[in-house]
Amino acid sequence: MQNLTQHVKAQATGLAHSLLRAVYPPQCLTCDTLIEEEGTLCGTCWPQTPFIFGLCCDSCGAPLPGTQTATPVHCDDCLTLARSWDQGRAVMMYGDKARQILLGLKYYDRLDYARPTGRWMARAAAPILAPHTLVAPIPQHWLRLLKRRYNQAAILSKAIAQELGLEHCPDLLTRTRYTGTQDGRGRAGRYGNVEGAFAPHPRQGHRLSGRHILLVDDVMTVGATFSAATETCRAYGAASVRVIALARVARSEC
Repeated sequence: MQNLTQHVKAQATGLAHSLLRAVYPPQCLTCDTLIEEEGTLCGTCWPQTPFIFGLCCDSCGAPLPGTQTATPVHCDDCLTLARSWDQGRAVMMYGDKARQILLGLKYYDRLDYARPTGRWMARAAAPILAPHTLVAPIPQHWLRLLKRRYNQAAILSKAIAQELGLEHCPDLLTRTRYTGTQDGRGRAGRYGNVEGAFAPHPRQGHRLSGRHILLVDDVMTVGATFSAATETCRAYGAASVRVIALARVARSEC
């Protein structure tokens, strides 16, 4: 009887989805072009989206020339500046259609971007994750959260955790002070602005001890925010910290 009920529910869900697609056929994520599969890009927008494929820096995810090897490689920045986290990845470089996706998710309530971008991020992060990793977003200060109404990093981290079947803790960390925007600050200014700006949530901090952590954010520029959050995780006993950003800003734009 239970199997029959589940079968009927599945058929009803499938029918509803078919009707919805008939009325609202799927469109490209970044334009109005009709496409076959929901949550994807059309043939025109795909090459305008600077995805990172192939060899990349093992610390920050920046693309590198050459072919993938069994030995991790690092970009010039990460050879010069030791990262506090263990490994990092990014899905795309910031620019062209990637910028449109980032701004839509961050400022224009395009929460429909969460599922496909979360899927892309999960695919990029999966090879570097330890078993039973705890997924958590870079937190926003409550003043910014009040203005934006949601934390785009938390939207992405939830989608990643669901895609990979991992535990998600949206409030693992808190931002203890308002740091404002990082725009217009140099490397030293960015690091100084977020130094000591994070702490474990009073009710969640115990979950850091001995755990492998994946920190999630929408954009990585010089890595200052990830660095400050990682240091907090390590101070409270995290076994390892890995980071994933939807987009990586090119060094020339930092």
